[in-house]
This record gives sequence, structure tokens and C-alpha cells, in this order.
Amino acid sequence: MKAQIDHLPLAYKGLRPTQGRTLAVMQVSAGSQSFNSVNTLRILGRWMRMITIPNQSSVAKAYAEFDEAGRMLPSSYYDRIVDVAEELVRFTVLTRGHADQLVDRYSERKDRNEPVITPAEMAGLPGT
Repeated sequence: MKAQIDHLPLAYKGLRPTQGRTLAVMQVSAGSQSFNSVNTLRILGRWMRMITIPNQSSVAKAYAEFDEAGRMLPSSYYDRIVDVAEELVRFTVLTRGHADQLVDRYSERKDRNEPVITPAEMAGLPGT
């Protein structure tokens, strides 16, 4: 996972490829359940300016959760994964049209020589 993140460009043609994207984090492990990995992934998602959904999942003893064909067995772990996937889709749909506004930053507008006025000023709201 770290190698994949290391190869992501921080900026490409002035844009950050990850910012404003939705992120869901899940973990599978061979041993006991731990949320250390998913918590670290959340931190990485924030660092990459992604919209991280509140839900997450961790599957312990993953070797016992699949049948011979590789399909996950019905269980509370399976239900949780479906919950996370549904929430990822929901947050993606809800934020898709608003991602630019959610990740807009004064320092980046300043670096691009764009107006540094606030969104409220741009909208011409009273009192601005």
C-alpha cells in the first residue's frame, strides 16, 4: 500500500489527483482484529485531502471467512463490508458536485494567482 501511495503525484498540472475524492478504508488480517491499519489509512486519506467516509471495516482471521471458491461467507463481517460499500457510494453521490468547494483553500488560490476572496464574497451575500 505504501508503494502505491508513494507513486501518487502530489500535484499534476497544478491539481492534486486525490483531493475531493471519497475514500473508504477496510482491512483484512490473518490474526485478531485491529483497527491500527484503518486508522492509519484515515490519516493518509486526510493528508491526501480525500473525503473519508465515517464507516470502516476490519475482517479478522480472513482465512476462515471464505469458501473454497473464494466467495466470502455470510457473516457480520460480510454485512459490515456491504455497509461500508453502500456508504462509499452514498457519500460519492452526495459530494460529487461539491468536491471543489469542499477542498478549496486560500493558500492554493493564492499560489495560482486567483482571487483570494471568500466563497461568501463571491456569492455576493449581504454583509460581505
